[in-house]
Amino acid sequence: MLLITPTTHDLGAFEVRRTLPSKARTMVGPFIFVDQFGPAHFDIGSGMDVRPHPHINLATVTYLFEGAIDHRDSLGTFATIRPGALNLMTAGKGIVHSERTPLAERALGSPISGMQTWLALPDGKEEIDPAFEHVAQENLPLIETGNVSARVIMGSLWGVSAPTTQHAETIYADILMNAGATIPIDAEADERAILVALGSASLDGETLEPHSLYVLKPGQAMTLRADSDCRVMLLGGEAFVTPRHVWWNFVSSSRDRINQAKADWKAGTFPLVPGDDKESIPIPEVPLTRSS
Repeated sequence: MLLITPTTHDLGAFEVRRTLPSKARTMVGPFIFVDQFGPAHFDIGSGMDVRPHPHINLATVTYLFEGAIDHRDSLGTFATIRPGALNLMTAGKGIVHSERTPLAERALGSPISGMQTWLALPDGKEEIDPAFEHVAQENLPLIETGNVSARVIMGSLWGVSAPTTQHAETIYADILMNAGATIPIDAEADERAILVALGSASLDGETLEPHSLYVLKPGQAMTLRADSDCRVMLLGGEAFVTPRHVWWNFVSSSRDRINQAKADWKAGTFPLVPGDDKESIPIPEVPLTRSS
């Protein structure tokens, strides 16, 4: 197994732990960005305020354990996500979005905890039209046994499949386990990784560090054991042959395409976000990415 220890970013009201991309590994299947945020609690009157910002050549996946987030994007989408549901935003040739705590939660003070991941779009699909998909909690399959509750977010797990759109073969699941429970980690996917989001667990007898990403050996079936009540994210899927580059909010197989996106955001040619068009995140002032 490859261990990737997270880099922690303190955003004031809450922390974000990032495991992908890292020096050791850029991707696991289509996953090229893995953040776990919280758990934290916003004070009354405060909340998350991620101002409008752009993406290209990727799909973002938002999944919450606690709290709520209002999503708005340049397609005119407005959607509130709550625990157990999924927001899949496909950037393709370009999209702009914002994420903010809803007014009702802001007025009372609210918890926040969850996962933000990015999926690189496969060759031939990087420049598809942007799109947004919200899958409600009741539409994501829940597999329950006596001591395990697993929600299939994308792809298939133990013969059960989620309805979520896949641009490349993907597996993504949220697994709650009672202390002492064990589950098989099957070997079908090209690439797989495990992240213990809450609690403690071990894999084939090896204790796993919380919040770290463990990239598993291809083709090897393993057994996950809950050493306490825990929450584990399983992710992975199809291995990418063509490398992907990441700069700020942009992902692409082409550095020239990333440079074009930088110029477009700086020039203000990306579309605005209806209902949230008064501010935006400025582009970082750094030199252009070298051409490929």
